[in-house]
Amino acid sequence: MERTQNAPKIDGILDDNVWKNAEIATNFTQIRPEIGNKLPNEERTEVKLSYDDNAIYIAAYLYDDPSKIMKQLTARDNFGQSDFFLVALNPNNDSQNDTYFVVFSSGQQADAIANPTIGEDYGWNAVWESAVKINDDGWALEMKIPYRALRFADQKEPTWGIQFHRHFRRLRSQYTWNPLDPTQGYVGLYHGELKGLDNIKPPVRLNLYPFSTGLINNYDGDTDTDLTFGMDVKYGITDNFTLDATLVPDFSQAGFDNITLNLGPFEQTFSEQRQFFTEGVDLFSKGDLFFSRRIGNSPSGQLNLADNEEASIPNEVKVLNAIKVSGRTKDGLGIGLFNAITEKTYATITNTDTQESRKEVVEPFANYNILVVDKQFNGNSSIGLINTNVLREGNFRDGNATALVGDIKNKRNTYRIVPQLKMSNVNYQNSELETGYSTFIYVGKTHGNLRYSFDHSFADTKYNINDLGLIYRNNYNNFGADISYQIFEPKGNLNSYSVNAYVNYENLANPGTFTGTNFGAEFNAQNKGLNNYGFWADFEPGKQYDYFESRDGRAFIYENLASAGGYYSSNYNKKFAFDINANSFKIFEDGRDLFGYNLTLSPRFRFNDKFLLIYSAALNVSNGSRGYATFVDDQPIFGERNRHSLTNSVSANYTFNPLNTLALTFRHYWDTVKYDNDFFTLLDNGLLTTASGYSFDNIGDSPNINFSTWNIDFSYSWQFAPGSFLTALYRNQLFNRDTLAEESYTDTLNNLFDQPIQHTLSLRVQYFIDFNGLKSVFKNNKSAS
Repeated sequence: MERTQNAPKIDGILDDNVWKNAEIATNFTQIRPEIGNKLPNEERTEVKLSYDDNAIYIAAYLYDDPSKIMKQLTARDNFGQSDFFLVALNPNNDSQNDTYFVVFSSGQQADAIANPTIGEDYGWNAVWESAVKINDDGWALEMKIPYRALRFADQKEPTWGIQFHRHFRRLRSQYTWNPLDPTQGYVGLYHGELKGLDNIKPPVRLNLYPFSTGLINNYDGDTDTDLTFGMDVKYGITDNFTLDATLVPDFSQAGFDNITLNLGPFEQTFSEQRQFFTEGVDLFSKGDLFFSRRIGNSPSGQLNLADNEEASIPNEVKVLNAIKVSGRTKDGLGIGLFNAITEKTYATITNTDTQESRKEVVEPFANYNILVVDKQFNGNSSIGLINTNVLREGNFRDGNATALVGDIKNKRNTYRIVPQLKMSNVNYQNSELETGYSTFIYVGKTHGNLRYSFDHSFADTKYNINDLGLIYRNNYNNFGADISYQIFEPKGNLNSYSVNAYVNYENLANPGTFTGTNFGAEFNAQNKGLNNYGFWADFEPGKQYDYFESRDGRAFIYENLASAGGYYSSNYNKKFAFDINANSFKIFEDGRDLFGYNLTLSPRFRFNDKFLLIYSAALNVSNGSRGYATFVDDQPIFGERNRHSLTNSVSANYTFNPLNTLALTFRHYWDTVKYDNDFFTLLDNGLLTTASGYSFDNIGDSPNINFSTWNIDFSYSWQFAPGSFLTALYRNQLFNRDTLAEESYTDTLNNLFDQPIQHTLSLRVQYFIDFNGLKSVFKNNKSAS
């Protein structure tokens, strides 16, 4: 590759001098659905590269029939129904840590970091340039990848790993420049080498993202406004290590959570939607000790209220700031540091007799920390140590967790071992210090058509990582085994298929008691018409012992539960497509008649390359299920119940061009739970009885539930400069919960709209500032003077 003195204009027109004599990379080879095929001459791919002191430049000409090129416009990082060209760069040439830059035929971009542990993380974003032009014999593109978007050491004659991918959406076929064997090993092992980047210097990597958000909230006739200012910072501490910080963060435009009615014994959790906590967290995810929603979640403190007191408790705790430091050296040593601070949060407690109020701390000033050290070796393996620590001010609990984790493969990439050893410490301050342990081991064959694996997981009764991690339950000693068969090239009418069977055997760790077993199988396939389908079945034979549903540690027994289902997803390349998913379950137990089913139908219509509309309806029915209903005199009361839920949702996107997008997200969720009049108590042998005579007349408040939520997000996003965005968002929310389980859908909706509506309007502006650009401005101004 040769250095250029004149950078090309990034316009998709390959007429710049730099491309005239540049070497051509071609002869792409197919990796799916077939392996090893070459592109015909009229569909060949030609790639050229150059570089200067600021960036790598890439030009590609992708020959094709322009009438067949799919080019749906989508939001950034959304692949949609578009052809694409992908560049994978690995400045350390270690086969494990890639950076992806993707250009779609629509002109849109995507980027990601990728490694064998996390796969592809498209939550990571960089600022770079690209342009596309559709021609009579295909499409052409140009890319400018600034060195600030990469992490690399200062070397005189470096060798980088590099790979190019080309994807034809109409056939779901993919080709790579350097041949790749998809049946064995991580894709990074098959990269080519990029030489000739002589004497390039890592730049000062300092990027600033100042932002401001204006907010108007209206609820039940009361309106309040807020104007916030903050800044995100990315700074390259060294060639390979980067500091990410969010100062006075604002997450008001994060998407809403899909709340459902939770009848189970475990907490309800939601996926992370705040960009700072989704981007570049691969190192911190090792060992599964980090659940970012703990930071800024609802307060952890408990209140002791008198009978004549009620409390107003904030739904979330404000994050004051957060920083991440992460990177990996040339020899594979990765280091990550994370810190976040949340503010002291108060509940307002009101005396209902005197109307006097007082404040009480429900979440103190808290400090969240993570330290990770991870060593990669052999191009395919790693071993790491991670520690998480939460310190809360005052007498609130503190938490600490440590994990030693590995991901080890043999040199032929045919077998994999994943060992994990974890320890937790929870300091309850004035009461006690609890130390718990957990282990996990996975051993499996990872090559060829036939694969199999064995795993064992253990946690004692004191293992608790929920200060910064997520564990729904502890006290388990479980064994599992899997076997699968898959094809990597088309066979008959199928492009691909896989068959998987599994069995699990579960116990309590203390006492060493059997809790249940299940086994099942699944089949997944894609046919030549690019339609995907599959089906599955699962069985829990004999008695199953649930030690958590009762909420008091006693076992609740059920027997012989069977479930089965399937799905069909039609070819998204067509303007109209749909997904359907159905399953049913039934229990085979004397004296019980549990039966239920779930049905989801999701049609989608692509009006044109700019407008996509997706509707989804999900119906869930469960009749005759039994579970915890309430406590009476410190005793859990069980009930037999019918539960029906219906969810309607709409997602619509209109993308004017790669820089301007309108998006609508709507969801209405309705769930009813209706109990029979005869309630049960739990016997010590795990069975239920109605002999205690509990009914609606003597259990207190009715446990029947009618639960309904409504959310609408309507947003407009405009990228007015590279890395700089203006986002306008309107949101409304409704919520209602009562005991009117027999009400119709229409009556429930009317009751919902009788509740106060929360209206939120926000306008956010974020601007990208590159320090190197500022240096150039000041240098030019100085020269001019």
